[in-house]
Amino acid sequence: MQAIFNVALPIFGVILTGFLAGKWRILGGEATAALNAFVSYFALPVLFFGTLARTPVDTVLDPSLMAGFGIVVMATFLVGMLSTRIAVRGGLAKMSLQGIAASWGNVGYMGVPLCLAAFGEAGLPPAMLTVIVTAVIAMVFGVMLIELEVAAGQGPILTFFNAAWNVARNPLPVSIAAGIAWSGLALPLPTPVEKWMDLLGAAAAPCALFAIGLFLSDKSVRSGLAEAGLATVIKLLLQPLLAACVLPFFVDPASVPGKVALLMASLPTAANAFVLAKQFEIQVEQNTASVLLTTGFSVVTVSALLVWLRVT
Repeated sequence: MQAIFNVALPIFGVILTGFLAGKWRILGGEATAALNAFVSYFALPVLFFGTLARTPVDTVLDPSLMAGFGIVVMATFLVGMLSTRIAVRGGLAKMSLQGIAASWGNVGYMGVPLCLAAFGEAGLPPAMLTVIVTAVIAMVFGVMLIELEVAAGQGPILTFFNAAWNVARNPLPVSIAAGIAWSGLALPLPTPVEKWMDLLGAAAAPCALFAIGLFLSDKSVRSGLAEAGLATVIKLLLQPLLAACVLPFFVDPASVPGKVALLMASLPTAANAFVLAKQFEIQVEQNTASVLLTTGFSVVTVSALLVWLRVT
């Protein structure tokens, strides 16, 4: 129970604060976009780069962890696709967006602050690896499948490069790659730069969590509950269960990386699922409902997992 009060309650408390700030209209209508831009382009990338640049590269790169977590994410992505195919006979684009909703956890905005609170600085490198894996599978593989139906006629090669370009210009994977490269070169960081990164990076966790609440405050569930319900079951129950079964073959489940990977697999659907659905104007209601439902139920499921992991 201590994990709920010491870790889960503060995390969800900041999300609730952002939610109430949005509902009570304390912040202006543009606040969500502005805060998301700050977190996505400044605070989180600086936190990622600063942490990795000062961490020995051999302790950051863990191919086993990436492979194990990748299998889990890909498996739930495919199950999500299949669920829509069976339920509503959806096409490839709908199936892919359902797969994204069922597999793309909120590893950046919610997962990194959660791992930092639960495991300290030791939890950041493995958490960032899961961000890379999730981004590659969801943004390259997932978006490529959507584009194959939406932009039919471009051809699979051009579609793949378009999807890969979306990842390459995303500041989070870029900052991770840059941080690993800097660490590999063993280059020192000037003290003023370190202090600047520490100050800006410290804003990442609270601002990211607050931004989640703001995002949820102006969304509502009116339709799409059937597919959203399937995505919720797959994301909050199947993915962590699958992770608990698969990850021990790749990483020690009692280690910090093992616990981080399991915790990341338990997270609710990322807001990116809604953003992509809105971008293509496909599966918008369903993916909006998936984000809302998984975030709400994750208060219970993530808290229970923290207790089971004996996080203090």
